[in-house]
Amino acid sequence: MSSALRCGSALDRDEDAWRQAWFDRFPGRKSPGHGDSGRALLIYARRKVEELHSGRGWDVEYPRDAWRLRNLGISEGPATVSFAKITQPWLKELAKRWTRWRLSSGTGAGTLAKGAIAITRFSAFLASPSVNVARLAQVDRELLERYLAALSAELAKRGELLPRALAEHVMAQLEDPASLDRWNDPARRLITVILIRCGLRLGDALRLPVDCIVRDADNAPYLRYQNHKMNREALVPIDEEVEAWIAIQQDRVRSRWPAGNPVLFPSGRANPDGTRRVSHSGYQHALGEWLLRCDVRDERGRPVHMTPHQWRHTLGTRLINMDVPQEVVRRILDHDSHAMTQHYARLSDTTIRRHWEKARKVNAAGQTVALDPSGALADAAWAKQRVGRATQALPNGYCQLPLVKTCPHSNSCLTCPMFVTTAEFLPQHHAQRRTTLQIISAAEANGHARVAEMNRQVAANLDKIITTLEAGEQDEEAAASAS
Repeated sequence: MSSALRCGSALDRDEDAWRQAWFDRFPGRKSPGHGDSGRALLIYARRKVEELHSGRGWDVEYPRDAWRLRNLGISEGPATVSFAKITQPWLKELAKRWTRWRLSSGTGAGTLAKGAIAITRFSAFLASPSVNVARLAQVDRELLERYLAALSAELAKRGELLPRALAEHVMAQLEDPASLDRWNDPARRLITVILIRCGLRLGDALRLPVDCIVRDADNAPYLRYQNHKMNREALVPIDEEVEAWIAIQQDRVRSRWPAGNPVLFPSGRANPDGTRRVSHSGYQHALGEWLLRCDVRDERGRPVHMTPHQWRHTLGTRLINMDVPQEVVRRILDHDSHAMTQHYARLSDTTIRRHWEKARKVNAAGQTVALDPSGALADAAWAKQRVGRATQALPNGYCQLPLVKTCPHSNSCLTCPMFVTTAEFLPQHHAQRRTTLQIISAAEANGHARVAEMNRQVAANLDKIITTLEAGEQDEEAAASAS
């Protein structure tokens, strides 16, 4: 063994020190998937030696300044919760009691670690020269108000975050049956489909019990799962295809573990009764390899990097864009409040607005309509357009007339100054032009000069509209080719 790894005992270094020593010896293996099985074996061996040396359980861990959560039976999330930098003994003891209580009530390891960090920050505040609190009796309402004020000034306020939905261009590649068939493991293929179609968090999907389908009075299938973030059971509707795939997975699991009570996605290793599930890291690693096999690319041709949680954002955004009511979306995603669901609605509005501002808009005379997205009336103009899209949409464009006004043009939109249209309606314009020319020919044959004249104006406007919109599309294609 290299001198970089030579040591008298596995316990002479902590896990981080062993990792650093491994990286120093093998500098090209600093990320998962680069032949790091030796490093994993080293860390595993250290943990086992430490367990044999020190034991495990609360009697061992509670007195320590850093709890090793795996010794408490917690294998997911951060490996430790540290109280080492809490300098007040009385506060450290309270922090430990609070953390143990939260752990026993089902709080996740990640949340516990964040709570310990928050108390550590409070400890530093209490120890500062301007505060200098030495005992619990000195912590009163006034002190807490001072801390909150200082904390607010210290931490930059995070802006409102948008959901990280995947572009439909990317989703089309991911949902392609040929891409899904490139999964090497049918169980992981099904996990992917459930994440895409049902919007579950990865942890909730991996924890699904083998009996996870229930039916309502109409015999419609639902996926029953435990929402671990909210600590409650939840249901999400599924289609017959997903139900059939789950049934196949259930048969595979039951045939391998006929006497046990397995989970739907059991690990294939060291799992005699089928109750040990596939790990987060295992699925995420397999996801990265699948993306490479499928050669998924974004709009600029770059390889796509994503997280499983983005499928949840994508489903929420899709539902809002389909005009599904927010309350329905909230229930499908099992959000605790409307606040998160409103992010998807806001994204939908801003996405539609961005496309609207980018599109070339043409009026009935074939003239380009300008809408300055940064102008003083931009928000008001968009609000009017949004209302018009929802309540006054025409088969070939949109009406810009405010709702409080009465249209004086007798629905003759192609001769109306309030009419506006975009290239998405070109097929309708071509179809209407053909119909209009037929009407003109029939009117002339029957001697209906007035009807023919009115429709000639419509046909002339259609020619201008089509010409302008098609020229705009050609300009966009040329610009895209140049870039």
